[in-house]
Amino acid sequence: MNIILLGPPGAGKGTQAARLELHRGMVQLSTGDMLRQAVAQGTPVGLQAKAVMEAGELVSDAIVSALIGERLDPLGDKGAIFDGYPRTRAQAEALDLLLSERGRKLDYVIELEVDEEALVERITGRFSCGKCGAPYHDQFKLPKVDETCDVCGAHEFKRRPDDNQKTVRTRLAEYRAKTAPILPYYQERDLVRPIDGMAPVDAVALAIDAILDGAA
Repeated sequence: MNIILLGPPGAGKGTQAARLELHRGMVQLSTGDMLRQAVAQGTPVGLQAKAVMEAGELVSDAIVSALIGERLDPLGDKGAIFDGYPRTRAQAEALDLLLSERGRKLDYVIELEVDEEALVERITGRFSCGKCGAPYHDQFKLPKVDETCDVCGAHEFKRRPDDNQKTVRTRLAEYRAKTAPILPYYQERDLVRPIDGMAPVDAVALAIDAILDGAA
């Protein structure tokens, strides 16, 4: 089974993808992570991407598609979870071709619907343990003991520099402008399944399970 997890930054795509990998043996294909890995490993596509990035240019759709193809080939019968790709209509069409060439098809586009104001609050309040990476939040999940990690007992915490309100709102606007318009492309094929992305993590997971098991 091959699915797309669609939703703005902070909607919880990574959390749900990790769960699907653990419980269903699927493989998350996150273009950002794949790009960094390909560059670090010096693969043919990685070398192309590195040259483009060092020139200060954006990585082209062709390079991203080649990267996806490079990762699809060794999957065998494992399902793929596309996270952060496709972002545009052109990439959506390229993905169809990549899957078709490998005897695969897209089964579902699971759209995590969110309240943008609540999402801004969710993202700007998050921080993590500087040692083990355990996640926390100013409002929803503070450490049980002040300034002490619940998991490893460390006392150092960190925040991502781009988890500020201005940057988050810019990313949301970019998502609305560029990525959300691919929805009609998939709606025409009855592939889109919207779920409440603001629900608790376990409730979102159950909703995704229902879709994949054909119960929704």
